Amino acid sequence: MKVGRLLAAGVIASVIQISAAGGQQTASVPYRNLALSPEQRAADLVSRMTLEEKAAQAGHTAPAIKRLGVPEYNWWNEGLHGVARAGIATVFPQAIGMAATWDPELMHEAADVISTEFRAKFAERVHPDGSSDFYRGLTVWSPNINIFRDPRWGRGQETYGEDPFLTSRMGISFIKGLQGDNPRYFKTIATSKHFAVHSGPESNRHRQNVDPSPRDLEDTYLPAFRATVTEGGVQSIMCVYNSIYGVPGCANPMLMQQHLRDAWGFPGYVVSDCGAAANIYRPDALAYTKTAPEGVAVGFKAGMDLICGDYRNNLTTDADNIVAAVKANLLPQAVLDRSVQRLMEARIRLGMFDPAGVNPYANITAKDYDTPAHHAKALEMARESMVLLKNEGNLLPFKGAPRTIAVVGPNADSFDTLVGNYYGTPSKPVTVLDGIRARFPQSRILYSQGTGLVGPAELPVPENVFCIDMACSAPGLKAETFNGPNLEGRAVTTRTDRSPRVSWTGDRLSSMRWTGTIQAPQSGEFRFRLASENGYRVWIGDKLVVDEWGVGDAPSIYSNGIQLEAGKRYPIRVEGFQRGARGQQQLVWSVPGDNGEEAIAFAKQADVVVFVGGLSARVEGEEMRVEAPGFAGGDRTSLDLPAPQQRLLERVHATGKPVALVLMSGSALSVNWADKNIPAIVQAWYPGGDGGHAVAQLLAGDYSPAGRLPVTFYRSADQLPAFTDYKMEGRTYRFFKGDVLYPFGHGLSYSSFTYAKPRVSDATVKPGGTVEVYVDVTNSGARDSDEVAQLYVAHPGIAGTPIRSLQGFKRVYLRAGETRTLTFRLQDRALSVVDAKGVRRVRPGTVDIWVGGGQPVSRPGLARAPGVRTSFRITGEKLLPK
Repeated sequence: MKVGRLLAAGVIASVIQISAAGGQQTASVPYRNLALSPEQRAADLVSRMTLEEKAAQAGHTAPAIKRLGVPEYNWWNEGLHGVARAGIATVFPQAIGMAATWDPELMHEAADVISTEFRAKFAERVHPDGSSDFYRGLTVWSPNINIFRDPRWGRGQETYGEDPFLTSRMGISFIKGLQGDNPRYFKTIATSKHFAVHSGPESNRHRQNVDPSPRDLEDTYLPAFRATVTEGGVQSIMCVYNSIYGVPGCANPMLMQQHLRDAWGFPGYVVSDCGAAANIYRPDALAYTKTAPEGVAVGFKAGMDLICGDYRNNLTTDADNIVAAVKANLLPQAVLDRSVQRLMEARIRLGMFDPAGVNPYANITAKDYDTPAHHAKALEMARESMVLLKNEGNLLPFKGAPRTIAVVGPNADSFDTLVGNYYGTPSKPVTVLDGIRARFPQSRILYSQGTGLVGPAELPVPENVFCIDMACSAPGLKAETFNGPNLEGRAVTTRTDRSPRVSWTGDRLSSMRWTGTIQAPQSGEFRFRLASENGYRVWIGDKLVVDEWGVGDAPSIYSNGIQLEAGKRYPIRVEGFQRGARGQQQLVWSVPGDNGEEAIAFAKQADVVVFVGGLSARVEGEEMRVEAPGFAGGDRTSLDLPAPQQRLLERVHATGKPVALVLMSGSALSVNWADKNIPAIVQAWYPGGDGGHAVAQLLAGDYSPAGRLPVTFYRSADQLPAFTDYKMEGRTYRFFKGDVLYPFGHGLSYSSFTYAKPRVSDATVKPGGTVEVYVDVTNSGARDSDEVAQLYVAHPGIAGTPIRSLQGFKRVYLRAGETRTLTFRLQDRALSVVDAKGVRRVRPGTVDIWVGGGQPVSRPGLARAPGVRTSFRITGEKLLPK
């Protein structure tokens, strides 16, 4: 019988081969019957599994059940700003950069592109039996909905910023774009993470307990998660590493049952962060239970459905512990059945058990990624993400093409600062230097790195210093490739390489060793690093100079030094490994005496200098090793521009040449000196594979920037409470009362705008009623431009409420001289406040409204954004649900 035959009654059914006692037989089974609901089909499928099979399906590496026709599936897939870790893909700006667009419609379009590429990668590598590989599935562990409460957090780059409302709107659009709009099938399944109170520090995330106040929990940490469930329809939630109120996030019934399922009606499945289930019982982590079976039991009973293990820390997916928990009566089998049924229902709704002809997304082919149209969308997103922080004297845009442009700084020609973390591999990455060269082909471009991010400049080690042996009988190094990550067994390939440099291809786990000799061109300390996506080691002679091997990903910037003598030849051994479809590796060094003189010389010759600095995901990120002042474990201890960059920037400024500072980072920088001395500053984030074009086109004036900050740029970390303190008092624009460098919502334009005629639909509003706010916005400048109109709400006289809260925004395109009337609708939650007990209500009183191009704040040297005020009164009270 053909699979997918259309039956006479109009019901599509499929037939599979299943094994039974006595051999193979053909049988129709309910879980393959498309006439049944996904719930019915999943229940039937789970009823046919053994206990051991169910336990194995509850881990992220779910094995095949051949007798039931269930293919192997790996649930672990990353898609924060493009398909990650699966080879070539379109790379959009990092999440914080996409949030800076304040453009939910564009976010939806970008997520639709990303989900198409997930489908393409799935089609490219799906096996004949339907099984899929690591990072090649359709369950996407994004978006990150955590609130970026403190700019010191290294993973804040993955979020949509510090505001719950902006986060919810961008998150909803991203989720809907990923999951699609088909009523029967999901294009992919999105995952809101990390539920729920989680934003650093990285160093103790496996051990930390967080006790947010009831008000902060309801007012800051939960609203965006709630919105992604109740409005976004997200089908997966990831629970956190840490504890909340003394209970591990992945064993927390208050979060997963009371809020997520009871109050919000979440229908999907909950997956643990990778290794978080083991945190429940690990003695070096949360140690909430004494044994592993007890730990997985409390997790599943609380609402966790899927365990992600963690290969980086040798933490398994716990199938044996699940079986042991059931057999010891710690975990009712019905609870496990419920979890596995949710997982099977998700796979059914992704079309994994159905004929391709009935799934509209099966038409996406293995070639539908990295297309010109997808690149164009990524470039559009990058352009919209750019935030013009300062433009004194209208240095920008450049007045024509400068004759000579000096491009200096550690991020000018950096691949790392295009992609941030959790990224795919752009096929044609365009750095800022590349973009400037392309946009100003008639200009003379002088480039010098000048300095590294946190130390001396690092350059590729030149090929002419390597020899195959001490006698230098031939140039180059012996290069050996091994299967597996630990250089074990016989080399599968042996060749001569001119230098330690390789671009790994294919999905594999491989390692490599280069051996030979190196001759120093001068005497002094040389610092070495293998620019790599994974682990590496470097020996000079018998000294292990750099050891950053680890047991998994090691995308750090860790280097170390050794004294070498000019002309002397030393044995060298370089080792590295790669995991998955990524692994560009190159040996780099910093040489003694390189103090940036070349960069200064180039600046003196230039008509204008573009200084490209900031951070990268090599120094801010997830639980990483960084040994430099101002950094700790992936987080930051200082918000300042790293000292080597600051020194170079001051020297460049001292040449007297006009300087445009381009900051590339995933978080706020306290560039106080630059704000006082540098005429133009652009925040470019980590702008994606085509990001260099977006920066260059902004400098040229090809478009008017309209990005807005999704985070506050403070003057110093000293203005903030302790990083480990999760109280919101004194944090973010909603509760911070001090002087800031650049406020949340700030961003300049090449045009100007005016706001007028604020009005409301009703001067008084009953609780539960709706009020509309109207305002006229005019492009009063000389050129067409986008504007981002922001509506803030304040409740004067009600203690404990935020200074103001964003409750509406619109990004609009206005031609020069054009006026448009914008309408904002406010109801219930937008008008509510939260009391000290965490109860949300609409309360009587005056509601003050500000609508403008930013917040109604100013400071010396930074004018207040244009805008207007209005108000209305609420006449009664209404209790709102959690």
